[in-house]
Amino acid sequence: MRGTVPLTGRPTLTRGAKMRWDATRERHVLLGPETVVVLNPTGADILGLCDGHRSVADIVDELGRRYDRVVDDEVSGFLEKLVARRWVVISSD
Repeated sequence: MRGTVPLTGRPTLTRGAKMRWDATRERHVLLGPETVVVLNPTGADILGLCDGHRSVADIVDELGRRYDRVVDDEVSGFLEKLVARRWVVISSD
């Protein structure tokens, strides 16, 4: 795996970030300090599984059950971007 998000890492939203359903947009959004990010369905599914208990590999496996094709590097890349913006943290215990 390339990047800074290991398959064994356990992602969770940071204290200041929250995922919510936005009825106006009819989509999930990621709320941060003075920021709203509209999520596509796959992004919302990934973040919905980021509970600090599941590893990135567990998330990839679960998404594989939901979708035909899931690439671990794509999930890791998505999480890596959120880590860089400080919306997600990865524990490695």
